[in-house]
Amino acid sequence: MDQATSNGNASPNGSATSNGSVTAAAAEGQPTGPIFVPPADIIEKGNTVIMLLDVPGADPASLDVTLEKRVLTISAKVKSFAPEGYAPVHIEFQDGTYERRFIFSDEMDGEHIDATLKDGVLRLTVPKAPDTAAKKIAVNAA
Repeated sequence: MDQATSNGNASPNGSATSNGSVTAAAAEGQPTGPIFVPPADIIEKGNTVIMLLDVPGADPASLDVTLEKRVLTISAKVKSFAPEGYAPVHIEFQDGTYERRFIFSDEMDGEHIDATLKDGVLRLTVPKAPDTAAKKIAVNAA
């Protein structure tokens, strides 16, 4: 499927860690801490492409989904937490940022993307552009 191509590299200046995250270099305007690359499934149904990304701990207010020049960027800040009244004993969750980019082909209708978040899964529904369907061209004799 060539509709969306993934670019899993979250930070060109980062370094990989053992848990699949990328640690960002501290710079002005850059996030600090690990950058997690959320796993994604992309499926196609008729004239629609559905993208599913695992972003546990993210809430709708922290999610930023932007499309610029055919590049879809998904990012979200997440914070670890301990319920009130409890003291942490062992912590593996950590503060960080989710970031993933996809390059859309001309077939995708970026103007009509629908995004929903449920149970830590971001679902993007992207229709195909109506004028990109294959068309039969008649050949006339000269």
